[in-house]
Amino acid sequence: MADVAERAGVSLSTVSLTFSGAGPITPDTKARVEKAAAELGYHGPSPVAKSLRSGRSHIVGFVLPEMISHSFKDPFGLGVLDGAIASLGDRGLGILLVSAPNGGESERSLLETSPMDGAIVMRVRDHDDPSLEILRRRGIPTVLMEGPPQKGMGIVTIDDEKATADLIRHLVKLGHTRIGTVTLSFDLPRDTHVVEGDAEAVWAPARNRLRAFARAKVDPCVVVEARTSLVEEGMAAGHLALSHPSRPTALVCQSDLLAAGVILAARELELRVPHDVSVTGFDGLDLPWLAPHELTTVNQDAHRKGELMAGEVLALLEGETPAPVNLPLEIRLGTTTAHPPK
Repeated sequence: MADVAERAGVSLSTVSLTFSGAGPITPDTKARVEKAAAELGYHGPSPVAKSLRSGRSHIVGFVLPEMISHSFKDPFGLGVLDGAIASLGDRGLGILLVSAPNGGESERSLLETSPMDGAIVMRVRDHDDPSLEILRRRGIPTVLMEGPPQKGMGIVTIDDEKATADLIRHLVKLGHTRIGTVTLSFDLPRDTHVVEGDAEAVWAPARNRLRAFARAKVDPCVVVEARTSLVEEGMAAGHLALSHPSRPTALVCQSDLLAAGVILAARELELRVPHDVSVTGFDGLDLPWLAPHELTTVNQDAHRKGELMAGEVLALLEGETPAPVNLPLEIRLGTTTAHPPK
């Protein structure tokens, strides 16, 4: 900076103000400083030094619910991330991707030590969530994507229970009485399996969308818990559900990726969708490779969801208390539901 100031014939503080944009600099002076900096190959103050001076890292942690490799296979999650990055980038903030800890006693999580000014948590457990415990302990402003509201934290949520209940009612009106479901993971990932007994989901999306059956006054004939929201897990779940003794004529899937996998499983079992089995999804993804099928699903705007969570983080960083945001949902009727076979 001293070299740039000498070459441009200005003070050191003028160079600092030129790069920070924090003070009144005439266009001629700004141009002279930028020209001198370009000639010297100087690109601005050190980010580390800037962080030390401001006491901020200018980073928002994005806490993912599973391995990052899995998260990058989920178009909806990528849409959320894209929306958040765009909004935060406009304010000079970057994103750090961190996998959520599973709560093991010997586990060392980057969430404990990574520099961040705020955090967005993509999935929250009903109780004893290790991510929230760490963020509270560190005093980091935090925003949740769905999950149970937490004191002092922002939240962007959806009424997925109602939307799923509307899908179930749609199937009932078509005449279906044997309706099963393929759910998101109830808790920590485990092999895709048929759920026996009264297992309770601790992840909010799985719990809410399963409770929708009671809201619609329907008992699911089979419940299959998928290990994670991927097409291949949907295929595995589809084989389990469609081969179940209850012989479901419709399956309500808690994500579009799971629904797509179920449709592929039906093809392998030589079942026609929707003539032999109806399938619904959730998220409203664009899946052109599923043609000629177009999913009956619930639309939610992933990019907008990311923007809203970024806005909540920015409000918290400025000392505000943001109000909870409820993102609207819309049922989209496609070609994957019809009357049950006679």
